[in-house]
Amino acid sequence: SGKFFSVKLPSPLAPGAKVRVSVEMVLTHVLQPYPTHITQSEKQFVVFEGNHYFYSPYFTKTQTTRVKLASRNVESYTKLGNPSRTEDMIEYGPFKDIAPYSQDTLKVHYENNSPFLTITSMTRVIEVSHWGNIAVEETVDLKHTGAVLKGPFSRYDYQRQPDSGISSVKSFKTILPAAAQDVYYRDEIGNISTSHLLVLDDSVEMEIRPRFPLFGGWKTHYIIGYNLPSYEYLYNLGDQYALKMRFVDHVFDEQVTDSLTVKIILPEGAKNIHVDSPYEINRASDELHYTYLDTFGRPVIVAHKSNLVEQHIQDIVVHYTFNKILMLQEPLLVVGAFYILFFTVIVYVRLDFSITKDPAAEARMKVACITEQVLTLVNKRLGLYRHFDEAVNKYKQSRDISTLNSGKKSLETEHKALTNEIASLQSKLKTEGSDLCDKVSEIQKLDGQVKELVLKSSVEAERLVAGKLKKDTYIENEKMHSNKRQDLVTKIDNILDAL
Repeated sequence: SGKFFSVKLPSPLAPGAKVRVSVEMVLTHVLQPYPTHITQSEKQFVVFEGNHYFYSPYFTKTQTTRVKLASRNVESYTKLGNPSRTEDMIEYGPFKDIAPYSQDTLKVHYENNSPFLTITSMTRVIEVSHWGNIAVEETVDLKHTGAVLKGPFSRYDYQRQPDSGISSVKSFKTILPAAAQDVYYRDEIGNISTSHLLVLDDSVEMEIRPRFPLFGGWKTHYIIGYNLPSYEYLYNLGDQYALKMRFVDHVFDEQVTDSLTVKIILPEGAKNIHVDSPYEINRASDELHYTYLDTFGRPVIVAHKSNLVEQHIQDIVVHYTFNKILMLQEPLLVVGAFYILFFTVIVYVRLDFSITKDPAAEARMKVACITEQVLTLVNKRLGLYRHFDEAVNKYKQSRDISTLNSGKKSLETEHKALTNEIASLQSKLKTEGSDLCDKVSEIQKLDGQVKELVLKSSVEAERLVAGKLKKDTYIENEKMHSNKRQDLVTKIDNILDAL
């Protein structure tokens, strides 16, 4: 029994010629702890069972088997062919003329305090965004598959004695891509702060320290995530895209993964999806993933593989097509949502949901509307006086009587129109029964006095220009008129504020 592989040589092998072929084979779960249970102070011993011979369908003329051990402390080993031993190395052979498919059990029982960590289950989620980011999140279930801890655990002995729990795992290093950023490490409880991040030139090294040391049989569960810039892993030519990322990444040295699930979330609208894998993977049915502003869902590629080792850290390439116009979908959805929100608010505030009408409320609204119109007209009328002052000043400089007459005519015409409008609004306030009617009447009286002062100033300006009034007298009178006018305008402003 066995699994057959074909080897393609770079060129045909001529009769009598030689070629050197190196075959690397990684075996998982072949080291079994013996004894299976140890206390915190005991060392860990394991048993390795293998084949003395190279298992081959071909006749082998000569072969040597070397077993490299993790320590020099060896309890026992098989003695086929009088093997030689030097510290942590046992050498069998050379064996001569070995028949095809030859088997003979090789067994070594020795000390091995290496961390027997196993990833029992791992889910790797890669979310691709065409806005420049790739989010990676790995959910890891980790177990110490060495000799199971027997008896209680003493934290005091563990910290005081350096050889206490020598086969336990305090921490391990995970290698992340060099462009990794926004790294987080957490579990169900929350963020785990006992980790350290070291940024190197070609990678990001993260020391992961679980909340408790891992002894044989103990488990832990954690989540690690980070962001990557998409320009380093996503390539495109027109609407054709290719995502090139690792199917599985480094978790710890000499890692063993029993079960791996990889989910690659592509942008919404991705089509014609094709996956190129460097080794066989099990594709499950594609799924849909919904997140913010999605309408019909993002396609999710789901792949499974079991029994992975560090040599499986290779790139997988996902090809797909994507129409770039779909990138406008999310911004347009946001704009549309705000438009609908504002439009709804505008309509809502203008609707009357009351069952019966409130005459008092309607009267208050009418009075408020009329008052706003009065304020506007009064301020506009006060502005006419400022424009007429400018005309008087121009007349004093140019001595052109037509300038003054034109300004006076404009003042009379516009002032009369505004005063009539205010009077009309005053009558409406009286009809509504508002006490603001009296205040508007007072404003009208004060404005009449202001107009009178303005016209007096223009008459004295005419007398000054005609030489009928001395300049000193004119200045004194103008100052007096200006003070009275300012007092009247102040009273008008106070009434306006009260409205």
